[in-house]
Amino acid sequence: MALLCSGTGSALESPPPAKIVPRDAREGLGAWLPLGPKQRGTTTAAEMEPGSESRTSSTLFAGFRALGLFSNDIPHVVRYSSLKRRFYVTTCVGKSFHTYDVSDFLLCNSVPQDICCMAADGRLVFAAYGNVFSAFARNKEIVRTFKGHKAEIHLLQPFGDHVISVDADGILIIWHIYSEEEYLQLTFDKSVFKISAILHPSTYLNKILLGSEQGSLQLWNVKSNKLLYTFPGWKVGVTALQQAPAVDVVAVGLMSGQVIIHNIKFDETLMKFRQDWGPITSVSFRTDDHPVMAAGSPCGHIGLWDLEDKKLINQLRNAHSTAIAGLTFLHREPLLVTNGADNALRIWIFDGPTGEGRLLRFRMGHSAPLTSIRYYGQNGQQILSASQDGTLQSFSTIHEKFNKSLGHGLINKKRVKRKGLRNTMSVRLPPITKFAAEEARESDWDGIIACHQGKLSCSTWNYQRSTIGAYFLKPKELKKDDITATAVDITSCGNFAVIGLSSGTVDVYNMQSGIHRGSFGKDQAHKGSVRGVAVDGLNQIAITTGSEGLLKFWNFKNKTLIHSMNLSSSPNMMLLHRDSGILGLALDDFSISVLDIETRKIVREFSGHQGQINDMAFSPDGRWLISAAMDCSVRTWDLPSGCLIDCFLLDSAPLNVTMSPTGDFLATSHVDHLGIYLWSNISLYSVVSLRPLPTDYVPSVVTLPGTCQTQGVEVSEEKIEPSDEMIEYSSPEQLNEQLVTLSLLPESRWKNLLNLDVIKKKNKPKEPPKVPKSAPFFIPTVPGLVPRYAAPEQNNDPQQSKVVNLGILAQKSDFCLKLEEGLINNKYDAPLNLLKELGPSGIETELRSLSPDCGGSIEVMQSFLKMIGMMLHSKRDFELAQAYLALFLKLHLKMLPSEPILLEEMTKLSSQVEENWIHLQSLFNQSMCVLNYIKSALL
Repeated sequence: MALLCSGTGSALESPPPAKIVPRDAREGLGAWLPLGPKQRGTTTAAEMEPGSESRTSSTLFAGFRALGLFSNDIPHVVRYSSLKRRFYVTTCVGKSFHTYDVSDFLLCNSVPQDICCMAADGRLVFAAYGNVFSAFARNKEIVRTFKGHKAEIHLLQPFGDHVISVDADGILIIWHIYSEEEYLQLTFDKSVFKISAILHPSTYLNKILLGSEQGSLQLWNVKSNKLLYTFPGWKVGVTALQQAPAVDVVAVGLMSGQVIIHNIKFDETLMKFRQDWGPITSVSFRTDDHPVMAAGSPCGHIGLWDLEDKKLINQLRNAHSTAIAGLTFLHREPLLVTNGADNALRIWIFDGPTGEGRLLRFRMGHSAPLTSIRYYGQNGQQILSASQDGTLQSFSTIHEKFNKSLGHGLINKKRVKRKGLRNTMSVRLPPITKFAAEEARESDWDGIIACHQGKLSCSTWNYQRSTIGAYFLKPKELKKDDITATAVDITSCGNFAVIGLSSGTVDVYNMQSGIHRGSFGKDQAHKGSVRGVAVDGLNQIAITTGSEGLLKFWNFKNKTLIHSMNLSSSPNMMLLHRDSGILGLALDDFSISVLDIETRKIVREFSGHQGQINDMAFSPDGRWLISAAMDCSVRTWDLPSGCLIDCFLLDSAPLNVTMSPTGDFLATSHVDHLGIYLWSNISLYSVVSLRPLPTDYVPSVVTLPGTCQTQGVEVSEEKIEPSDEMIEYSSPEQLNEQLVTLSLLPESRWKNLLNLDVIKKKNKPKEPPKVPKSAPFFIPTVPGLVPRYAAPEQNNDPQQSKVVNLGILAQKSDFCLKLEEGLINNKYDAPLNLLKELGPSGIETELRSLSPDCGGSIEVMQSFLKMIGMMLHSKRDFELAQAYLALFLKLHLKMLPSEPILLEEMTKLSSQVEENWIHLQSLFNQSMCVLNYIKSALL
């Protein structure tokens, strides 16, 4: 293919000279290796446009990413890197696009708006969103952004160093990639020629072929800005243009279902093919020496045509459940890549003797909105999801290669295998409405029980084998035909399944054998439809609730009724947290009631939702209850405080919510959405405020996360910086003057002051330690001809005294000086701080030195007693005052009665100590009474 030269210019200026560049950079292709995603770097919308990142109002949850989204109705693009010799398949999902590499990983990128079209060459991937499109290099970096269109772009075509874009208003612009400037702009009248397809014919230098919805085609020379030729067409709108392996030959797909093989050099039609499945959506040719053309259709079928024999040789029926968005044969490989709006990307290989194709690899999610999701297992890495498409699938939160599909439920699996039916639409079970799973015995028998829309029987599923189970559980005798299963649960041991019916009957079945093991109640458990069933963790109590507004507790073993209670409104759903024994009930009046199954009493009631509550989830520790309702809100209720601590709105109503067993993620599904959306728990990696929200709190709308992972650091900064509730609280030294305040000193500083004599006696060594004689570094010698060591000098002075000079102790310590100053200014903070810094031995030495016999005075002892009185009056450092006073009395009790000044101070202290102790003793007695009542009383 000849590519347009580099350079810029307007439509009226003379373009620069052109150079010929080889078109096909796909020579020497390698084989297609296994397709597997692995998320690497991401590009967020905030990196593209500053300030475009949306703020979230939730303080507990931040959008992380979406699971189970692989494709939509935008055609995929396939490109080949000659440097790495690998294929890259790029599919679009909303605002993000995924690039699948042959090295088993997935690169994800996002743009500010929904992607409307894509294109790619050997170096760049182009994605258009609105009236802007960007170029991505190395599958993750935005290198160019092109702005200039006023309408939405719907076609992109790489063109060497240029790229062509076409918008809905009929404006065609050719851009220079590296300068981001316009090279040429063409305007077309939509009523006469509305561009619907674009192609650069092979070996046609500087020329493009345009197809229109009116049916005609035009060949343009973009270098000279001239219309070279107009093809009259076939009076039917053109839907697809594709270059054939032969030069000058292109395939034209039409709205009538025809594929025209046309020679554009001579304007001659070579052959025609017709499909009765509707308009042609995409066309591709095999290039591995097999003259085969594939054509897609709106009903999901693919026709394979032999170009030599001019006939249909094969067809892939139901290749997708929706229209074929795009199909591409890999260069020189018998592999066909297809994608559709059914959220599936599939690769077909044509290795059969007659050229038939078979499915080789696929990446697929649900093709219809989800009906129920639940975490499976205790590691928090798998999420089971049921959808309106009738499938049950498992999505991994770690890596997409661990995803697996349990398939569709079949009414008679053995009959399908025996007859070899390919079209199983007629024998498929209706969509799953509710299911329960337990992994305890998954390796022995089925561990999943599910009820289907409008069906009485419940199906069992095996997660380990990824298939539907062997049993359909339903009662044998039925009086009515319109009875359906409405609620299911499976015991924690995995042995029993409990099924509630719309007739009010609740049955128990054995999961291993499928045998009916009894029913609750004589004829029926409830008069109305069963809205919820649950079994505690020890299989002792079964709990059921019905539409008549009754909640019943049953003995699980003998199926007898233990207790029944009336609810304020008819229940909508029920959820049990087995570890804590807390039962959550969502009522039809949009309120939530929380019960303790041990006491069978309502412990909390929450109200605030303005629509039907669709689902609830408990946090792993049972402290939070998270509810999702049709008012598009997700609320988090704190059970210990009974308050609403978090609330945020979504642009789509949440249908299901489930919390990870490890507490790291919250998963939600929404109306008309095909994916599962993960929200990270901010409280695990950041400091959050759990203050109750005010009654007039108005939450803001949070955007659903995309398939690209959100950077955790940015989310954390977003939460913490603007919050004025996260100011660090500094506690004062004393909360209130009436409260007794203790010091922050360790107990070793004051607790053993009265026992220092005993401690010293215990720690006294039996023998005095012997100090070894220290040898000098240089041993002294006697001067002389013969070297001799000098003998050590011995001090034999009999006049040297061993009595310590007491004159040193006569000097007053800093503590005594501070006490003397306290008598003058009546401030005792300084001496108290000195005592706090000393150890037990130092405190005893200081208090002993207060006596006149040890260098102190009566005035200093009086000042010490006043310091203790100040501490008792302010009620600060309460335990220090008691300990210091006790040691003081122990040391100086004999001389206190002989001094009137000290005796007067002791009388004042005695009244203060007695008053404080009576107050504390009354509080202690009151607390002990309440504690004993709670421990012994039967509540």
